[in-house]
Amino acid sequence: MADIKQVIAVRTDLGMGKGKIAAQVGHACVMGAEHVRKSHPEWFQTWWTGQEKVVVKVSGIKELDEVKRGAIELGLPWSEITDAGHTQIAPGTTTCISVGPAPENLIDKVTGDLSLL
Repeated sequence: MADIKQVIAVRTDLGMGKGKIAAQVGHACVMGAEHVRKSHPEWFQTWWTGQEKVVVKVSGIKELDEVKRGAIELGLPWSEITDAGHTQIAPGTTTCISVGPAPENLIDKVTGDLSLL
C-alpha cells in the first residue's frame, strides 16, 4: 500500500488567530478522516496507524478553490470547512479544505507546490 497522508490547506487572508486556525484545521482533519473512513476504508486503515498530516497555506478563496478542483480532477476525497461565525469571521466563510487521507503521490500533485503554514 502506498504512503497515505492528509493535507489541510488554510486561507491566510482571513486574519484568523492561531487558536482559530488550530480549531479550523482540527475540523478539517476530523471531517476529512470520517469521509475517507466511509469512502476508502483501506486508505483510512493504512493512514490511521500514523495519521500523517501536513498543513499548508493558500492566499485566499481562489487558491483554495484551485486545490479543491485539483482534488476533484484526481478523484481524491476532500472536505471543505465553513465557519459558523461565532467568533472571528463572518458566518459561512470557507476557512480551509482537507484533501485525503489518500495516497501521497496523488495528493502531492494537488498540494505539493504549496508552502507549509
